[in-house]
Amino acid sequence: MGTVVLRRGIEVEKPLDLALEFLGAYSSREGHDSSGPASFDESDLRRANRSGARISAVEIAGILERRDEIEGALSTIRPGASLAAASTSVPWTSLTRLFEAFGDIRGVGFSKMTKALHPKRPALIPMLDSVVQTYLTADDPVANAAKSFGERATALVRLYKGDLDRNRSVLHAVRRELASRGHKLSEVRILDVVIWSVFAPG
Repeated sequence: MGTVVLRRGIEVEKPLDLALEFLGAYSSREGHDSSGPASFDESDLRRANRSGARISAVEIAGILERRDEIEGALSTIRPGASLAAASTSVPWTSLTRLFEAFGDIRGVGFSKMTKALHPKRPALIPMLDSVVQTYLTADDPVANAAKSFGERATALVRLYKGDLDRNRSVLHAVRRELASRGHKLSEVRILDVVIWSVFAPG
């Protein structure tokens, strides 16, 4: 199935085995889109919490106040939009607009936001938790140089795309093999599993 090559020359062998091990342990947490591709409501946030997002009741209320803005941005992004596509085909402007809708909500950062949004566009939006953020920015200050919340989040996704592009053929092969076994994970999620296998504490 090939080797995934991460930053700093780290090579991860047997990515299929890693994905299968992850699914064996956490498949129940791999929630699907709760409210439909064009909607965003409390069920999406509750689903994110079942996946470990830890979004508080106060934060849920703050996010839902932005529901119209979030759904407006989602409506401009095709459900099948993929980060594995050519960069010119990725809806960067719409993605930034979607991320901006979460800006300045107390307690809500990139991790909680992307855990809630990933099931809405699973082939496009990675889960930018602290492990992934640290991995992406360790040798690259680009994301920190961007000005707004949405711009910083999009800068991280662009960095993530660099890793995905470098490993596209391997990740695609893993995705197809998982699908043949009844598992539905995007290349974006498979790469996340690989990064976690190397960098997650403990």
